[in-house]
Formats: sequence, C-alpha cells, structure tokens
Amino acid sequence: MSNVKTLIKCRQLTLGYGSKDLVRDLDYDINEGDYLCIVGHNGSGKTTFLKGIAGLLSPKSGNIELCGGLNRNQIGYLPQMTVVQKDFPASVEEIVLSAFQGKHRLLPFYKSAHRERAMECMALTRTESLRKSCFRELSGGQKQRVLLARALCAAERLLLLDEPVTGLDPESTGTMYRVIEDLHQKGMTVVMVTHDVDTALDDATRVMDFNKISTKER
Repeated sequence: MSNVKTLIKCRQLTLGYGSKDLVRDLDYDINEGDYLCIVGHNGSGKTTFLKGIAGLLSPKSGNIELCGGLNRNQIGYLPQMTVVQKDFPASVEEIVLSAFQGKHRLLPFYKSAHRERAMECMALTRTESLRKSCFRELSGGQKQRVLLARALCAAERLLLLDEPVTGLDPESTGTMYRVIEDLHQKGMTVVMVTHDVDTALDDATRVMDFNKISTKER
C-alpha cells in the first residue's frame, strides 16, 4: 500500500447549505486509480460531497486537499442532467468543445489541439459519429455520453460523475457503464454517485456508503 498515490484528502470535512450539514467531520482519501462508487439514500450528502471535491462548494469546516500534483484543471465533472441541458440548440462537437471555455476563460476560437482532444473524447464515449448532429435531437443515452465527452475534455486525471445513468433505458445504461469502465481501465480515476448498488458492487474498486458514512474496499 506504500506506493498508493492519494489525489484527494478530506480531513474533518463538513459540507452543507445554510444551517444544514449534510457531510459531517468526514475523513476520507481518494486514490489514483480508484473507481469509487458513492451510494446512499436521497439527501444523505452524496451530491454535496461531489460538489465539494469539484470545488463548487466550500467546506463549512475541515478541508479538501488536492494531492499528488493534482490541480483543478485536471478534474472533470458531470452533474445530473438538467432540463436546460437537454435542450441545447448546438451540435455535438460544439457541446464537447465548450469544455475548453471553462478551462481557458472563453476562448475566441479553438486551437487544433482542442479539436483533436474533443475528437479523442468523442471516440472514447462512442459519440464521434454524432459530431455534426444537433444535441437536442439525440436520445437520452446519446446526450449523456456527449456530456460525458465534454467532462472528459476537462478530466486529465479525475472524473466525477453524479448519477450518470438516471432516466436512461437499460440498453443506454449498459453502454454508459461500459464506457465508464473502459475509461477507468485506461487509467482514469473515477468517482461516481449512483443508486445502482448492484452495478456499483460489480464495477467499483471501492464503495462509499453515505447511509453509514463507512467504506468497503474490494
């Protein structure tokens, strides 16, 4: 275990909104190469924890430390899909490329390296054949894989996924899980919030149960 590289270190971490704490005094490490699935009932703090790691929510107390040379620009985040996202009037390629605006502060144009990376991410998520299609005309599963490709453009080392298969049919769900597992096998560290406990136990290297705030390693 001495050669395990820690990417995220949480110490006495408390996260919440207003006077309500959803994560309390949590000590936990996320390591390079993990496929960590976070399970638990609604309101247990799963999404709140993910937002904290993504840097979208500041700790109320304690801290989240980026370790092993990890920086924010190497973390990709796929939140739960919103109604607005489902109706984007843009091409798939434009959606995926838009990831670089967040990393490089609204570029006036995209460089060839950005387009090459976008094509790589579309290939990894099996969406390259859809690159010229209108996003809002895609199926739910296709849309979610496109948004995963967008998140991948930002994720060089760590990918955060918040219930990525919610609302998808069984076939699309299976495809999405296979894509995520492929990404993990290629070296991506994955942290995924899910209600699908069976799949979590099948694919994950670690499971974090927010009903108990305990962990199980395999």
